[in-house]
Amino acid sequence: MNNSPKNIVLVGGNGGIGLAMVKRILRVFPYACIHATYHHRCPPLHSPQLTWHQLDLSKPHQIDEFGRSFDHLDWLINCAGVLHTREQGPEKNVESINPHFFMHNIQLNTLPTLLLAQSFFNALRASPAPKLAVLSARVGSISDNHLGGWYSYRCSKAALNMAVKTLAIEWQRRLKQATVLALHPGTTDTQLSKPFQANVPTDKLFHVDEVATDLLALIIASTPNDSGSFWDYSGQTIPW
Repeated sequence: MNNSPKNIVLVGGNGGIGLAMVKRILRVFPYACIHATYHHRCPPLHSPQLTWHQLDLSKPHQIDEFGRSFDHLDWLINCAGVLHTREQGPEKNVESINPHFFMHNIQLNTLPTLLLAQSFFNALRASPAPKLAVLSARVGSISDNHLGGWYSYRCSKAALNMAVKTLAIEWQRRLKQATVLALHPGTTDTQLSKPFQANVPTDKLFHVDEVATDLLALIIASTPNDSGSFWDYSGQTIPW
C-alpha cells in the first residue's frame, strides 16, 4: 500500500471502538509499529507489532511525556472519550447539570486532542504524510441538534469539533502535508452506548468491527485537502 504509515499511535485502545481499531490496523498494516494506550487495564491483545502504554488523559504531564518520547509518527488516532460515569449519565434537563461532571467531559472529550497534537507535533512533522483523527459525535453538531439534552457531552464534542477545525487551519500553514479529521462512528454496540440502545433501530446499532473497518478506510483515503472535515462513518459530511 502506497504511503503506508510506519508508526501509528492510537489513544484509548482499551475501549470498544479503540480495541477494534487496533485489531483492524494490525491486519491492514502488518509491517507498521503500533503504539496503543490504555487507562487502567491492559487489553489481552499481543503482537510483535504492538506496544501498550498506560496513559491517564486527565494528567497533562503524562500526555506531554508520552508525545515527546517519539521522534517520528505518521498517524495519531484518538478514540478515547466519556459519555457517562457510574454516578451520572447525560443530562435530560438544565436542572441536572453538575459542574464537576461537565468539566469531566471537557477534560476527557475535548482537551486531550489538543494536548496530544501539541506533544506529538515534532514527531508528526517528521512524517511525509501525517494524519490526526479523533472520534467526535454527531450530537456535537450545533445545527444538527434537534432533541436537546446531554449538555455536557454535546458541549464537549462541539468544543472538540472547533478544536479540530482550528488545528486544521493552523497546520495548513505549519504542517502543510497534514490531515486532521473529526469522525463520527455512529451508535456502536459498546459499554459507552449500552444504557442508551433501547430506542436505537437494529440497523443503526453497529458492531465494533464494522465501525473500525469504516473509520480506518476513511483515514486511509483522506488527504490534506480533506483536513478539517467532520465525517460520519460512511464518509458523509456532518454540519458543524
